[in-house]
Amino acid sequence: MTDPTTPADAPTGLQAGTVRPLLQQRRGHEFTRILAFGAARGEHVVPNDDLVGPIDSSDEWIRQRTGIITRKRAGKDVEAVDLAEAAAREAIEKAGIEPSQIGVVLVSTVTHTVATPSMASLLAERIGATPAAAYDISAACAGYAYGIAQADSFIKSGLADHVLVIGAEKLSDVVDPTDRSISFLLGDGAGAAVVGPSDFPGIAPTVWGSDGSKWDAIGMTATYNEWEAGAPRPTMRQAGQTVFRWAVWEMVKVARQALETAGVAPSDLAAFVPHQANIRIIDEFAKQLGLPETVMIARDITTTGNTSAASIPLASHRLLEEHPDLSGGLALQIGFGAGLVFGAQVVVLP
Repeated sequence: MTDPTTPADAPTGLQAGTVRPLLQQRRGHEFTRILAFGAARGEHVVPNDDLVGPIDSSDEWIRQRTGIITRKRAGKDVEAVDLAEAAAREAIEKAGIEPSQIGVVLVSTVTHTVATPSMASLLAERIGATPAAAYDISAACAGYAYGIAQADSFIKSGLADHVLVIGAEKLSDVVDPTDRSISFLLGDGAGAAVVGPSDFPGIAPTVWGSDGSKWDAIGMTATYNEWEAGAPRPTMRQAGQTVFRWAVWEMVKVARQALETAGVAPSDLAAFVPHQANIRIIDEFAKQLGLPETVMIARDITTTGNTSAASIPLASHRLLEEHPDLSGGLALQIGFGAGLVFGAQVVVLP
């Protein structure tokens, strides 16, 4: 232990020879894991034929370009927080804990109805997790992976025993039906995960980051000030080719790094759960990673659409629902999107 006596020239306000009190520290659990998933999707099934008119396209074109057959969208009276609540309640029940045991609520979203207060604080109150710490994460399609990274850190440092991580979006609220770049991709939903202590390593170190040089590749068509000055209501848009190239070539490097950081090979995986952005991106990912046929690949996008922050937990939930034998296996998950931001980690499936 270092000598707590403060040197006379130390700019601390303490007198020479004064003993500095040693601050108490907290130490949490050695390992963490995802205990359970919950899911909620918009109640309306929207086929491609319902969207092709305003963009002068076809069902065949959308299927070939994106893999989407239908997407789920919520009614006008449903908000993203309503979807988040349903997903959270399922995850908490499956985890076998009480809402009062949750120490932190993290909600990744870009479609909350107000800039502040956070969706997380409202959700914590709704589900009975108050006075849990609660805040929103604005990392778009990487937000869920960011949340898992933070939950892992919080539990290991002793800030919480259980953390609720949610991706929740109602992207139909920010759609321009005439925008050919993104309008037909988007769906509504929420996916939830409860992260808690574990007897074994259940979440590998996260690989994450950002590339602000491509800040304008995915975003809104106008700022709020521009809207107030007379611009059309802001909606989502993207530079499709820029995003596609970045996702296919740069994000595969991140996925490989996440595998290396976890100390596993592609053949060790039971599942691959990438952000559900585009089926062509997902298939190219699998090809470049050299995933064997034994690895189950999430393709929830075909009937749910792109739900941004919600896509990874929704896809994970569906994989386990349809293939319960995957439980206990390793999954590589990677989110990437507006920012541009990215995050990836290998996890043990609950």
